[in-house]
Formats: sequence, C-alpha cells, structure tokens
Amino acid sequence: MSFTIKENIDWVGKIDWELRKFHGEEYSTHRGSSYNSYLIRDEKNVLIDTVWAKFSGEFVENLRKEISLEKIDFIVANHAESDHSGALPELMRLIPETPIYCTVNGVNSLKGHYHQNWNFKVIKTGDKLSLGSKALIFIEAQMLHWPDSMFCYLTKDNILFSNDGFGQHYASEQMYNDLVDQAELFQEAIKYYANILTPFSMQADKKIKEVLALNVPVDMICPSHGVIWRKDPLQIVNKYIQWANNYVENQIAIIYDTMWDGTRRMAEAIAKGITEADKTVAVKLFNVSKSDKNDVITEIFKSKAILVGSPTVNKGILSSVAGILEEVQGLKFKHKKAAAFGCYGWSGESVKVISERLKSGGFELLNDGVREKWNPNAEGIENSTKFGREIGLKLKSDAD
Repeated sequence: MSFTIKENIDWVGKIDWELRKFHGEEYSTHRGSSYNSYLIRDEKNVLIDTVWAKFSGEFVENLRKEISLEKIDFIVANHAESDHSGALPELMRLIPETPIYCTVNGVNSLKGHYHQNWNFKVIKTGDKLSLGSKALIFIEAQMLHWPDSMFCYLTKDNILFSNDGFGQHYASEQMYNDLVDQAELFQEAIKYYANILTPFSMQADKKIKEVLALNVPVDMICPSHGVIWRKDPLQIVNKYIQWANNYVENQIAIIYDTMWDGTRRMAEAIAKGITEADKTVAVKLFNVSKSDKNDVITEIFKSKAILVGSPTVNKGILSSVAGILEEVQGLKFKHKKAAAFGCYGWSGESVKVISERLKSGGFELLNDGVREKWNPNAEGIENSTKFGREIGLKLKSDAD
C-alpha cells in the first residue's frame, strides 16, 4: 500500500493492524499502529525513515514499485529506534552507498543496532539538504524521545516530518486526522504522550516553542506512527503544549489491587467519600491486576491526585501495585498529589511502602494514608469513606 500526500510526496509505510504490544511487552496498542515512511521526489529523491524490521522484505518490495531503488539519492533517519530503522539493513544491502542523514547520536545508535559503517552524514539544527526546487531543513529534537531524535521540515510544501512527535499508535486505512474517529484519535494521542513523552515534557515544551518561533507555515504534520495531521495540523501542537505543562483534569484516580476484597471495599468507600465532598470531580477506580497498565497511566496523567492501595504481603505490597509504581516513578509526573490505603492482617507496612514510593516519584502526599485491619467492618468502611471525604474537600478547597 502507498498513497500520495502531495504531488511528488508519497507515504510508503506499513499499517500494522495486528500489533497489540509495543516496546516489547511494555506498551499496549489496542488499535494497532502504523510505521510511516515517506518518499519525496524532486531533482533529488529522498526517503524519510523506514519500517519495523519484521516488515523489511515487504517494505523494500513495495518501495521498488514506487521508484527504482538506485534513484533514491538520500535517506533521512529521523530516529534510530528499530520500528523506524528496521528495514535499513535490507535496503542498504541493495543500495549500500546511499548517504544516510542523521544526528551524531543517530550514527551511534544505528551502528549500535546494526553494526554497519554506512555512508552517514551528520546534521545539526538548521542544516539544509537541497532536493532541487525545495529543501529539507533539519531540527534536532533530542530526548523526544531518544537522544538521536530529530524533525525535518520540507520547504515549499510546508510539511513537518516529526517522527515520534505528535504520533499515535493507531491503525487506519484513512490516514488523515480529519477522516478518523476523533475520540479514538485523541485517546491514542494522549496515551502516547502520557506513557512515552511525559518524562521529557520540559524538552518537548522547549522544542515546540523553538519550532513555533521560526514562524514558518505548517500545512501538514507527518509523524512516524498513526495518522497525518492535515486539517488544522497545529491543533496537536497546541495539545502538546498543554500536556507538557503539568497537565491535569478535574479527576482523581484510585488505583489498587486486593487479595480478599478488603482493599477493594476500601477503594469503593473512599470513592464514595470523595463524591460526597465534591460532586463535580471525576473519580475513576482501577484494579491494576485487571486493568491495562498503559490505560491506567494515561488516567494518572490526567488526574490531579491519585490514591493507591494494596494489602500488606510479606511486609510489602502486591506485585501489580509495585509494578505500576515503578512505571509511575520513571515517568516523573509533576504537580500531582497522592495518598495510600490498604488492609493488613498483622504487620501492616503497605501504606508506608506505598507512601514512600509515591513521595520518591514526585507526588505531594496529602496525608499519612489510611489502613484497616483484616476485612473492614462497618466502622472500617466508614473510616475509609471519611478518608475520601476529607481528601475530596481538601482538593476542592485547593482548586478554589
């Protein structure tokens, strides 16, 4: 499959409808994905990025139908991660002398992946590659989301090729933002940002402002995953500006796991208390052993506060809760509040363990947490409801 984006510019990538996990088993892709590669024809012809290695043969075969491989004058590697560069070994086996334009970190990463000394051409921000009637201008985008990442801007056609920036894991035969389901599109866009780009929000904000300061027209944004932004393309840029600046909604997420339903009952009582105190706040509950962790992380990203619960097990916490806290700590959320809760039988360390992990993850603790012994009785459930009520009132007061 290929299609024309603009005259002499074609999408030559791969739609992966079957993909359900990405980054190993780390990221869920409920709606598949795409690996977007672009072919620009001018006096010189350039290929921007490739596809995941498992599709190398198919990619090269389809590319041959579009252009004689020997007529590809340049290859641009905006990012060396193997979902973008995976077809390079197969392609370079056939056209080994073709120059590859990338950052200095891109050279290091590509050599590290493929152990080949290809014809690398190192670029830096502001460098131009003339194609004839138009040119590519390179923009380093370090840590969005790897050290080697970069964008490139096509003059005359006013297209920003943004690689992982502004992308989504989203498969569609209708490869434009104005043709797909908008709810699905923005669900996948915010999930992508929350789970992958959150730790680099400072860099994202800085780079976006740097690009906007260039004051160049942007008629289209072509990322390397998901759909192409052609209708009001800067809408996703404006969303990134919001998301990069301590984004919160009027939402509280309650995240827990349970052994014999005691901690679950506490979670539900806490939710009841919060809504009694503030009927305007959205409260969402997630048993992390039964919920998709990336969807939960997206809800954490949206929330102004999270409450995390686990029973005490071997003086610690359940592995599902420990796992999500490990993820959250690495994502470095900022300006969010939190508290812990849980049941215990004899030693009761879980609330302290969770609180310490939340604090080390950058959350502001609302209190010392609440714990109940064994399976909470009516008094224990009322204590949990009161705990939720107090948190709801405090967060509402802070917002006012």
